[in-house]
Amino acid sequence: MKGFESRIRQSLLTGAAIGVCALTMSTTAFAAADDLQEIVITGSRIKTDSSVGISPVTTVDNQEIKLQGATRIEDVLNNLPQVFASQGGTISNGSTGTATANLRGLGASRTLVLIDGHRMPAGSPLNSAADLNEIPAALVKRVDVLSGGASAVYGADAVSGVVNFIMDDNFEGAKAEVGYSFYQHNNDATKYQNAVKARNFALPDNDVTDGFTRTYSGVLGVNSTDGKGNITVYAEYLKTQPLLQGQRDYSACAISVSAKGAYSCGGSGTTAPAQIIDNINTNPNDSGDYVVSGNGLKDYTSASAFNYAPYNYYQRPDQRYSAGFFGHYDFNEHVQVYTQFMFHDDHTLAQIAPSGVFGQQFSIGCNSPLLSASQVQTLCTDNGLAATDSANVSILRRNVEGGGRMDDLRHTSYRELVGLKGDLWDGWSYDASAQRSTVILSETYKNDFSLARTAEALNVTTNSSGQMVCANATAVAAGCAPYTIFNASTPISQAALNYLQTPGFKEGSTVQDVVNLSINGDLGRYGLQSPLANRGVAIAFGTEYRREELTLKVDQEFDTGDLAGQGGPTHGVAGAYDVREAFMEVKIPVIQDKPFIKEFNIEGGYRYSDYSTSGKTDTYKVGGDWAPTSDIRFRAGFNHAVRAPNVVELFTPSGVALGLSDDPCAGASPTYSAAQCARTGVSAAQYGRITVNGAGQYNDLEGGNTALQPEAADTLTVGTVITPTFLPDLTFSADYYNINIDGTINGIGADLILNNCAKGINTSYFCPLVHRDPTTGSLWLGTNGYVVNTNQNTGRLEQSGIDFNANYRVDLADVGLDKVGALNFNLSGTYLIDFVTQALPGSDGYDCAGLYGANCGVPAPVWRHKVRATWDTPWDAQVSVAWRHLSSVDWERVSSNATLHGTTIPNLSHIDSYDYFDFSGSYQVSDWLTLSGGVNNVFDKDPPLATTQVSSSAYINGNTYSQVYDALGRYFFFRASAKF
Repeated sequence: MKGFESRIRQSLLTGAAIGVCALTMSTTAFAAADDLQEIVITGSRIKTDSSVGISPVTTVDNQEIKLQGATRIEDVLNNLPQVFASQGGTISNGSTGTATANLRGLGASRTLVLIDGHRMPAGSPLNSAADLNEIPAALVKRVDVLSGGASAVYGADAVSGVVNFIMDDNFEGAKAEVGYSFYQHNNDATKYQNAVKARNFALPDNDVTDGFTRTYSGVLGVNSTDGKGNITVYAEYLKTQPLLQGQRDYSACAISVSAKGAYSCGGSGTTAPAQIIDNINTNPNDSGDYVVSGNGLKDYTSASAFNYAPYNYYQRPDQRYSAGFFGHYDFNEHVQVYTQFMFHDDHTLAQIAPSGVFGQQFSIGCNSPLLSASQVQTLCTDNGLAATDSANVSILRRNVEGGGRMDDLRHTSYRELVGLKGDLWDGWSYDASAQRSTVILSETYKNDFSLARTAEALNVTTNSSGQMVCANATAVAAGCAPYTIFNASTPISQAALNYLQTPGFKEGSTVQDVVNLSINGDLGRYGLQSPLANRGVAIAFGTEYRREELTLKVDQEFDTGDLAGQGGPTHGVAGAYDVREAFMEVKIPVIQDKPFIKEFNIEGGYRYSDYSTSGKTDTYKVGGDWAPTSDIRFRAGFNHAVRAPNVVELFTPSGVALGLSDDPCAGASPTYSAAQCARTGVSAAQYGRITVNGAGQYNDLEGGNTALQPEAADTLTVGTVITPTFLPDLTFSADYYNINIDGTINGIGADLILNNCAKGINTSYFCPLVHRDPTTGSLWLGTNGYVVNTNQNTGRLEQSGIDFNANYRVDLADVGLDKVGALNFNLSGTYLIDFVTQALPGSDGYDCAGLYGANCGVPAPVWRHKVRATWDTPWDAQVSVAWRHLSSVDWERVSSNATLHGTTIPNLSHIDSYDYFDFSGSYQVSDWLTLSGGVNNVFDKDPPLATTQVSSSAYINGNTYSQVYDALGRYFFFRASAKF
């Protein structure tokens, strides 16, 4: 039997090695098989005998991941002080169905994500950033987060840093894990409950348990009998249940805060019954803004606003399958064959409030049977219109009969990698590899409304029997039925819903090909060595080819902008580019083991890139470290990095979207004066009569630009690492960083454009970018009003701060406590010095450190940290407590900066510091079974208030920044792990 098992194992390994040779090739950065003392660390391709690099790296190991109880990799990263909120599972409106990493808050597209040193592809045709959902959590050994530029080593996109997932690809045995988690919350926020009760909206139960997630994973690893190879196979399954905003009292309605700080339930002007705006109202004493009441009209007030919150997902439902294998076999010291294959299928639903008609303009005949006599009087007769004329109205009517809009998103990815590595000759090794990564999107948007069909359903006449019918015979043949929204007492017919409710379809893919050859050499074996060092000069050089392709196809509904609930058209995108590169690195040990100089090294790197779209770029790095003794090391590095424009930024056609958060010229009492608003295109007749969008969503014009050039970034890091011999279990590091990005690729910012125009800042540039609807003056009713905000190489981003990391272990026996184990302490913290944005070259910049809002985005706390204390008991158990802290932040309008300063609102202008405490533990029941569990946010702290009055950012969900703060309550998790 033993011989049979050996033959099976040998066959598996040999088959994997042969299969490797038949696949396409990819890049890697591992040490040669014959030199196990040397490793390759994140941030360099050069093999070294030290785990401490010149570039600062924060590491999260597998134990920390388990102590957090994380089922989503995004949650692990978001707990790091260096990471800002991005796409994730608590985003619904505007979700791409992916999870992305956003180092330093400089944008997910400026964060390079790697698996074992290999680049991940664009995670979706909807955005260019890598999708963390593709990472199998069960196989992650550790996560390295490198702060600052690394383009000289890894190529474009490593501007703000690198996230490198190191996988457990040499597993032996079998492991199975079952996980179960959920949220528990006490709904006792009286100040919000009072607002909800005042509008007679439903409140959730006081004590709720929901948001359940189940995970199952298995890993099987087999070594060859000769010890030269291994194949590790894994599979994962995740199932997450949805959680609605209506299940929390602080998100049961769209909270609005008055100028005096009072809470109330606001909402959307797209209501049921319908809001009707008379666009040609001639009565100066009448606002022309009505809501249908019975078969008449009455003045619209905020009391009629629609509560969209309960429909929106607070946590999206998700179902995910992942599977793959990692294999390698060492034929000899010259040839190691390795391969990776990864598959994932993620299916999620993003639900938001019902669709309908969102302020589009329609012509309603004054003789239409839809209108009552009183409505004809108000909309037609009072405006001097005859029976044969038509009223020009903007209609806002919510499809409450049809239910929420449902965005059905499915991403399927395949990643194949194969390579050869080994020794060439004395002191030289090679690594030749290649990979192909493919991501496929299938998206169906359900329950939206067709604007073209709505126009037909509002074009109504009567037949010979006196019944209302659609006037267009062709539309009748297609199923048209009258949309009877002018009479609140008449139910909308199912026939009308069947005709009006229209799905939209998208499909697309991203394909990434990478081929890489790198060579490592120890030149000390040829005498190239400092006379004061005991190691020679080490080099790495090579070449890389990469091709990125993206295709997004949309149906006619998306392409023409016919779907009412999308805020504008979504056009297809197709494009590709490739880049050919050559790179090199050098590390020179200058002095070693001398008085006052335990070690002194310098390093450098250079990469030449030739892009098919944007031409040639150069990136480089220089750095050094000095250890006077083994107790302390000083390090400094400078990196010049680039980010070439991606396919989305280059080739996306322009279209109107909801990218503006506020119009200070809207409402009966505009924030800006008549003169200021006139600069933005508001006429004297329109001033004080432009309708406000209660949902805080206004139009901008977004799109790509094929003339874009690469961004350029200069990154400086200076720091120290302390490992005192008198405290051998202590490691402490502090690193200053400064990142300066020029020629940033993005829109200038719709809010910034509008505000600068109104304030008279560079009006010749900003004001022509503001296009108001000529009839209504609106920037959201229909699609004729918008702010041009297409991609450009705009200005500059700069951020500086200090990262702190500390690890300390205390054996309690050393302090007189025998037989009670040991304590481990860990600190990771970041102090943000400044976070400056300069919208255009030569313009005044603004600093967002400690702020949040329409221009600054998600909160940028000046200080963030995570501290963990873990007790390793002698009784096969472990107990751990973590403290997460975010310092206080202010609404950007409190800033004295002219761009950011504005009118503030009490209870929205400041977010206090937040502290979360997490508890977890584990117990090894037997040699093969371990049980673990815990609770995060032990004290069930409610999230801070942030409404659409602050920003329309996609990251505001449920009246808070749901990816920044714990938005759902206590998080309980349990796991059973069996290893054989």
